[in-house]
Amino acid sequence: MKKVEAIIRQEKLESVKNALEENGISGMTLTQVSGRGCQKGITLQWRAGEYRVDFLPKVKLEIIIDDKDCNLVVDIIRQTATTGAVGDGKIFVYPVESVIRVRTGERDEKAI
Repeated sequence: MKKVEAIIRQEKLESVKNALEENGISGMTLTQVSGRGCQKGITLQWRAGEYRVDFLPKVKLEIIIDDKDCNLVVDIIRQTATTGAVGDGKIFVYPVESVIRVRTGERDEKAI
């Protein structure tokens, strides 16, 4: 099993979620996050002049999947979340040792 963790732009969430659901992936966890990458935030203009926003709002999706579905999920997120601009996000893939469903005690693939 794998955990796919994707940090993406907020405005791309709905299209990513829909694309995943169309491919049979419905279970996910969403967290509102703030961050910055190599762009180190953005500079904005306001009446009084320029100001810097260091941490930009993003969303983090966490999806636990079978190994065989990992590349599909990564490809869907990458293709759907991209704008081609700096700040589109990152995707991380981690191994998952075990999953236990709290309600039933089911384990691993049965618990996903």
